[in-house]
Amino acid sequence: MTRPDSAGPGGHDGPGGLGEHGGPGGHDGLGEYDGSGEHGGPGEHGGPGGHDGLGECDGSGEHGGPGEHDGSGEPYDVVISGASLAGSAAAILLARRGARVALLERRSDPDAYKVLCTHALTACAYPVLDELGLVPALEKAGAVRNEARWHTRWGWIEPRAAPGGPELPYAYNIRRSVLDPLVRSRAAQTPGVDLLLGHRVTGLVREAGRTVGVTAAAPGGAREFRARLVVGADGKDSPVAGYAGVPTERHENTRFGYLAHYRGLPLHGGIGQTWFLEPDMAYAFPNDDGVTVLAVLPDKKRLPAFREDLEGSFEAFVRALPEAPPLDSAERVSKIIGTLDHPLVTRDPTAPGLALVGDAALAGDPLWGVGCGWALQSAQWLAEAVAPAATGRGDLDAALAVYDRTHRRRLRPHQRIAADFARARRFNALERLMFSAAVRDPATARHMYCFASRLISPLGFLGPRAVARAAAVNLRHRARADRKAGR
Repeated sequence: MTRPDSAGPGGHDGPGGLGEHGGPGGHDGLGEYDGSGEHGGPGEHGGPGGHDGLGECDGSGEHGGPGEHDGSGEPYDVVISGASLAGSAAAILLARRGARVALLERRSDPDAYKVLCTHALTACAYPVLDELGLVPALEKAGAVRNEARWHTRWGWIEPRAAPGGPELPYAYNIRRSVLDPLVRSRAAQTPGVDLLLGHRVTGLVREAGRTVGVTAAAPGGAREFRARLVVGADGKDSPVAGYAGVPTERHENTRFGYLAHYRGLPLHGGIGQTWFLEPDMAYAFPNDDGVTVLAVLPDKKRLPAFREDLEGSFEAFVRALPEAPPLDSAERVSKIIGTLDHPLVTRDPTAPGLALVGDAALAGDPLWGVGCGWALQSAQWLAEAVAPAATGRGDLDAALAVYDRTHRRRLRPHQRIAADFARARRFNALERLMFSAAVRDPATARHMYCFASRLISPLGFLGPRAVARAAAVNLRHRARADRKAGR
């Protein structure tokens, strides 16, 4: 059920960051987004369609029963703060497993969305999209399957399916202006979920050292929601994590980033492009409705030039890329927006009575485009682990421990690598070995594609067989080069 209250608190708690905030008009002259809030104005978002069924419940009883509460009396099983990707997905998956879910969203507009984002769902997210039943809707909305090629100093890595083998795994590139309302709408239509718009969590209810609910500012006044489990799905600067005193580890990112949307931008092969320029980075991801997200992520040493002339520096950076996309052939349909500081954030994903999902638990480096996929995966892992206990059919602390272990095992190794690479350094010896071999060997390119899609772990990517193959590939390449040079 949706309760679209007419007024709600604006803005996001905490400073902006690439992939955290968005909205037209948040530009401060230097191009850094000023944190004035995510987009929430009606009629301003791009993409097809409009809102699908997010009106107030018509009283038909479709969402009635135990999931219908006013914050008093019998509590919910789960209260979720934040109705973006992670929160909406968690609400759907928990409710389908029998939980009664209050999904609280601080913004009042059901079509609100993130602007600063890679707008990419890596292939690791496909099973979650499938379970959510979103794949047909994404295809209908024009989502683009995210094939990719990557430029390195040795040439282009161009992953392709093996001859006679299955196609490469994929998910989609789709703008958040389309994706966020779609997922939120599905949550609102899910029996057992109450979507409460304009409800901003202001604190936690604690008893005997554990979280048992939240307090929220709402258009009608302060409210309290009690539940067996509280879920923070409220972004990198998570107020819920702050209220709970969850330890936060921040990793410096010595790159800054800007992006813009272009319509009609030709790309080689019509697929995504990423440039590893050591230490600078750039990418171009084609999205729905003929729009491409074009981003640059330079070393902070280049920041003075961007401060002096953002538009000129952005375009000059792009034009200097190998096989640069022809900007003059396209129309820029957004402002150039971004951030000067985007640390990577790692938190404990659980505490007594509390779980964190999405960026609230772990916010990576936007250059990898993995945040949306990890948001959906963490929601699925949580639902699988805790649904029985959240509905009173098991030990919640034990269930949270299962989620905690899964989250750490699946994501922490990737985060450690990303945090190291965020120092804006050049490739190390092992990276040089793997990237150069991927340029020269189709099997290594496919292996790297699976790692970039987060379908294999860093340990799997750098396993003995993979490293041995890469070394053999490069030795054969060197031998051929020596023969050609007559050495």
